[in-house]
Amino acid sequence: MADIEAVLAPWAESTFDVFSAAETPADLEDRLPVIRVERVGGHDDRFSLHPRVAVDVFAATADEARTLAAQVRDALLFLHGSVNGAVIRSVRCDSGPSRQPWASPAIHRRGATYTVSLRAA
Repeated sequence: MADIEAVLAPWAESTFDVFSAAETPADLEDRLPVIRVERVGGHDDRFSLHPRVAVDVFAATADEARTLAAQVRDALLFLHGSVNGAVIRSVRCDSGPSRQPWASPAIHRRGATYTVSLRAA
C-alpha cells in the first residue's frame, strides 16, 4: 500500500517549491518556508487507505504561513488521480488551517488536517 507521507511530501515540495517532509528538519529556521506532512490517524481497508493527515506550514511571518497554508488547502482539495505511486480518490479538509503554537517566536506555524482516500497505483 502507498505511504501517504511518501505520496504527499514530494507532491507538496514540487507543487509549492519549498522543502517538504514527514518530519521537521533540525535546521527548520534556516529552511523556511517548510511544509510538514504527517499521518495522524485514519483507517485502512483491504484495497484502500483513508489516512488522516496533519499538514503544517512553517514560515518566517504569520502572513506567509497563512497564505501558504491556504494555497496548500486549495491544491489538496482539488488533488486527484495518479500521484507518486498512488491514486488519490478524494481529499476532505477536516480542520482548516489555523494558527498553531511553536517553541520559537521566529517561526510561525499554521496547521490543518485532511482525510485522503487513495489506493496503490
